Amino acid sequence: MDRRTTPDLAGDVQAVHKSAMTTPLFRIGARGSKLSLTQTGQTRARWAALLGVAEEALEIVPIITSGDRIQDRRLIESGGKGLFTKELDDALLDGRIDIGVHSLKDLPTQLPDGIDLACVPEREDPRDAFVSLKAKTLEELAPNSVVGTASLRRQAQVLYARNDLRVSTLRGNVDTRLTKLEAGEADATFLALAGLKRMGLEARATSLLDPDAMPPAACQGALAITARSDDTRVRDALSAFENRGARVEIEAERAFLAALDGSCRTPIGALARFDGTTLSFLGETLQPDGGARWRRRESIALGADATKQAQALGARLGGEIREEAGDAIVLDQ
Repeated sequence: MDRRTTPDLAGDVQAVHKSAMTTPLFRIGARGSKLSLTQTGQTRARWAALLGVAEEALEIVPIITSGDRIQDRRLIESGGKGLFTKELDDALLDGRIDIGVHSLKDLPTQLPDGIDLACVPEREDPRDAFVSLKAKTLEELAPNSVVGTASLRRQAQVLYARNDLRVSTLRGNVDTRLTKLEAGEADATFLALAGLKRMGLEARATSLLDPDAMPPAACQGALAITARSDDTRVRDALSAFENRGARVEIEAERAFLAALDGSCRTPIGALARFDGTTLSFLGETLQPDGGARWRRRESIALGADATKQAQALGARLGGEIREEAGDAIVLDQ
């Protein structure tokens, strides 16, 4: 039996060099958006360094997803989160790519048969950024100001905090939304700080939201690397890239989502923070119009089976809210 815990890639690497890089060591699937390709390029660089190979040995394969094609309406009107992952899942299953790189908040809680969440690298700052040319914070916006967002969570949180504001749909990539804001289509918007940082645009953040007041989307700031369940070569090669703290946090948040049947039709915020011994969790769901909010907060010490304990905590707290809130949290058809 082969008892190695890390992959021996020497033969593969040598073969790659002999073929003048015509045969990649691994093929990395990613959405074709600017942010996705940027964060995938950064992921490739870190993974290549861990493997001790040239970046060119890892080929990035851009794949346009259904979610990227939809720019004129909310995703909930067209199918939800799976719109950003289906085409990459298909490419994985038919062998066109070896891994898929996703923003973890875009990943459905249930993955297709044959695909696993194989690796969670180190997490970026999960907070939301407030962006405006007219106010420094949400609290300073003038009454009746327009906040542009395509996120049902952000809509509900804004209206819960400020029912004197208006919310309009603002879709598109980061650059597009910033351009629309400058053109006056909205007075303010929100963007994930992680995306801004990965694109070198963190200076565009007017201020950062307090995650205690407005928790981010579950798994915001984290990346997901998916792979075929039976591909031990890929999974071994990813083992050194896994970040334990990030894995513990996102498993708690994904369990919370799953317990609430979370989708783009349910306004949910969640943030888990793990310091190596203690997991602190805050999760909430709201009515889409901001009329009510349900929250749970808890901190627990984690032992050797930290991942399962984190999942159990998220599932329990999500179940408590589900029982308390019922159908009040689901957007009407």
